[in-house]
Amino acid sequence: MSLTDGVLVIFIVLMLLYALYDEFGMNLLKGKNLLKIPLKRSNRLDCLIFVGLIAILIYHNLINQGAILTTYLLISLALIAVYIAYIRWPKMLFKSQGFFYANTFIKYQRIKAMNLSEDGILVIDLEQRRLLIQVTQLDDLDKIYHFFVENQ
Repeated sequence: MSLTDGVLVIFIVLMLLYALYDEFGMNLLKGKNLLKIPLKRSNRLDCLIFVGLIAILIYHNLINQGAILTTYLLISLALIAVYIAYIRWPKMLFKSQGFFYANTFIKYQRIKAMNLSEDGILVIDLEQRRLLIQVTQLDDLDKIYHFFVENQ
């Protein structure tokens, strides 16, 4: 196994760990899910560019008759990237002590203010940061509102 193959294996393992954490880990951490809201996808163009660059590497490897293991690893990396960007839905999970947003847990005590913009973006101000939350359906904003009213 070459150094390139080793690096590809490391990236594949890291991406798989991220996908598993996003799909299953957040559901199991910090207690029971009280509310689950799907969010709009972002960075789809970035993934398309990344997969395009990987396709160029696959083509280059095939033309130069490189190692077949490298080709398989590049294809695996591209498939995982497509899963993360196009198949998986980002979500916001509300728990009893806080919520998961962008794979990080934020306690409710950190919220300083909440506002709703005219175009349906929920703005949550934390101590040093502002979260811009775009939901897939506007009805989900009503669910979030009722959740905060009932649980705070």
